[in-house]
Amino acid sequence: MQLDIIKKMLKVKDLRVSAEDKDILKGINLEIKSGEVHCIMGPNGAGKSTLVNSLMGHPSYEVLSGEVSLNDSNLLELEPFERSLEGVFLAFQYPREIAGVTLFNFLLAAYNEHMFHQDQDYRRMKAFKFRKFIKPYLLDLKVPEDFLERYLNHGFSGGEKKKIEILQLKLFNPKIALLDETDSGLDVDALKVVSQGINDFKSKENAILIVTHYQRILDHVKPDFVHVMKDGKIVKSGDYKFAQELEQKGFEWITE
Repeated sequence: MQLDIIKKMLKVKDLRVSAEDKDILKGINLEIKSGEVHCIMGPNGAGKSTLVNSLMGHPSYEVLSGEVSLNDSNLLELEPFERSLEGVFLAFQYPREIAGVTLFNFLLAAYNEHMFHQDQDYRRMKAFKFRKFIKPYLLDLKVPEDFLERYLNHGFSGGEKKKIEILQLKLFNPKIALLDETDSGLDVDALKVVSQGINDFKSKENAILIVTHYQRILDHVKPDFVHVMKDGKIVKSGDYKFAQELEQKGFEWITE
């Protein structure tokens, strides 16, 4: 049992990353076990979004050195879509609008590809069956059903885009969820809905890494560990109470 728990882990070792010839991450070390919720906080420019985008394999960032593994997979050897199929999910801070592709067609194609990767005997779900299948997800997140016929994120509000990100999270059920400022731009009601979606996803079989500036989402999704990043490094870690302290004091008092 212990070996199984140890295997289900995201491990980042001495990760160094640059973008546009500027060093951003300067030796990140982080371990996340299944069942855990971690939170990254810190001032603007600390490298928080760079970290999660690098874990997903964003081409704008160059990995200079270090190791990143999920279970037995070396993520740095995989393309972004391969990392997704291995169980890495990134909810973007600013989800892209894609004209010409409906939300329904996007979700259907992505879900079938995901399931086929898990089981090559899987029979791809037809459109009419998928429409029934996805309806409870829409209801839980208070997403109108007619959104399925709209182009992906096209003309959606910030809160609606974030709900669609969480819809994908619940639908694909990844091993590790990277949530990049999922709480930004949400009003009080939308924050509650999105937070409930994250809590519905949370289980002993997966893990969550939340990037945020503010404690408010942590009042709904309670983290096991809170880390502060400054100047490309994790400089201090604590538990949920540490996040409350940061809300009161800010980040300036924290040094390496």
